[in-house]
Amino acid sequence: MEREAWETGPFCEKRMIRGHGIDLQELQAIEQVVSRRPQFAKRVLTPNELERYQALKGKRKLEYLAGRWSAKEAFFKALGTGLGKYGFQDVEILTDERGAPLVRQELVSGRFWISISHSAAYVEASVIWEEAHDQ
Repeated sequence: MEREAWETGPFCEKRMIRGHGIDLQELQAIEQVVSRRPQFAKRVLTPNELERYQALKGKRKLEYLAGRWSAKEAFFKALGTGLGKYGFQDVEILTDERGAPLVRQELVSGRFWISISHSAAYVEASVIWEEAHDQ
């Protein structure tokens, strides 16, 4: 029996989901923390993220910080460690050429799929950790 192209092609590699993390954060809560602790952004954001954050204005600036906070929380939940073992500076959430978020880190192997969404009051992030699996 002949196999279909999709069964043998480059997208056929077996993969395994190692973890999935989700985080939901109120924008107002992040806004209150920033007003009480002006150094909060430096604690959460890497130098690359901080450069982008400082270039933003108004609500977009708050959404960016809350989004990175939520994405990093979701990342650590996907690992199953929470923030206890690693810190915010150990993972970086950047954007690709299309503006989609991507994860840069050197803690574990694998591929990470990330989504960040905003509403008027909330930011949500979801991270899936995918590990290559031999056939």
